[in-house]
Amino acid sequence: MPVIAVINRKGGSGKSTLATHLAAYCANQGVAVMLGDVDRQQSAQGWLKLRRAQALTERAPIVGWTVDPKNTLRPPAGIARVVLDTPGGMRGFDLARVVMFADAILIPVCNSVFDRNSAAECYAELLTLPRVASGRCKVAAVGMRLDARTKAADVLRVWADGIKLPFIGVLRETQAYVRCIEQGLTLFDLPAAQQQADMAQWKGILEWLEPVWSAVEIKSTAKAGPRKSASTPARAKPVAAVRRAAPPTPPARSEKLFGWLPIPRFLQRKPTRAHAVSSTPWVDTASAR
Repeated sequence: MPVIAVINRKGGSGKSTLATHLAAYCANQGVAVMLGDVDRQQSAQGWLKLRRAQALTERAPIVGWTVDPKNTLRPPAGIARVVLDTPGGMRGFDLARVVMFADAILIPVCNSVFDRNSAAECYAELLTLPRVASGRCKVAAVGMRLDARTKAADVLRVWADGIKLPFIGVLRETQAYVRCIEQGLTLFDLPAAQQQADMAQWKGILEWLEPVWSAVEIKSTAKAGPRKSASTPARAKPVAAVRRAAPPTPPARSEKLFGWLPIPRFLQRKPTRAHAVSSTPWVDTASAR
């Protein structure tokens, strides 16, 4: 199950816009996807509620976390991809807990010195984490809310080249994104003829993600394939049948991925005593791959 995380320390960088559009793209391609919030603000889940009110004919669903009897967050059954929307200011152990399960990370960045500095610091920390340093988790930047009348895209490309951060595309500033998000929609839900200019900007982003999605999905399918049963030697001496317990089945990737993520306290149905909490769910690092 491929996991794409949208990460940037700076708030207001367009993380939720990028995450919701990626989820909608998957759904419109017929791929069941989970849009997960690890953000106290729960922007993506608020968008999902608005979306359910729309009479949409989707080829596949977009769903949020499910809650099991142990009060643990899990992807629902049948989900093929996961998109995670993360909070601003995430760093240290909180950042590492998300990255250890991610296959790719997108860093949305606007064209201001504050946004660029924040994204550069975030990328520098990501490079210190084993999954990113080893290449198992890929990282790229996406320019957000850029004015097509300026050279902002060129400025961001030069900046990204300077820190050796792959820069895979830009999304222009347009009210179309604002109107869609307010209704629980995305540009991928609108007639393509109406959004040709904006759809063209997504091409590079989706082309970069496609190998990530495909590689993980093929790997997951291979692991889930049936095992070959061991053959019994022809001359083996007959042995009385003994009922043996079936060997433990390795957890599915979805369980391995999120099976040990207790619900953050701000998402629990019955609030407990108020105390400081982490901005992201706890992960059993001993179980991390």
